[in-house]
Amino acid sequence: MNRRIFLIAAAAALSGCATTPPTILPPPGAPLAELEPLYAVAASRDGLTITVSSNGCTRKDDFAFYLDRRATGPTLSFGRKRLDPCRAFAAAKADLMFNWDELGLERGRPVFLMNPVTAWAGP
Repeated sequence: MNRRIFLIAAAAALSGCATTPPTILPPPGAPLAELEPLYAVAASRDGLTITVSSNGCTRKDDFAFYLDRRATGPTLSFGRKRLDPCRAFAAAKADLMFNWDELGLERGRPVFLMNPVTAWAGP
């Protein structure tokens, strides 16, 4: 009788895991593991907009960026300074806009982004 209850509980727990999409992150210690995975990037006349995961409280202040001026062109990386402490019911994302001046870049010039870009798997 106890085995039957254990098997039912295990099946219920595993079925919950099967409905959650996997999070794709590089393994710890891998190159660029500290960089935030982005869902989208858009360059406009005003600046650069990145789309990141959010639990409901993600703000622009939660991110830091690093600009490396290379001879081949500037490279830009974004990293999260603080985790989002909110607990949203469903997975969400946030659009964060950084203007060219605050990034230290000239408008209209190419920039290389170092962050990994992954597909949005939410609802």
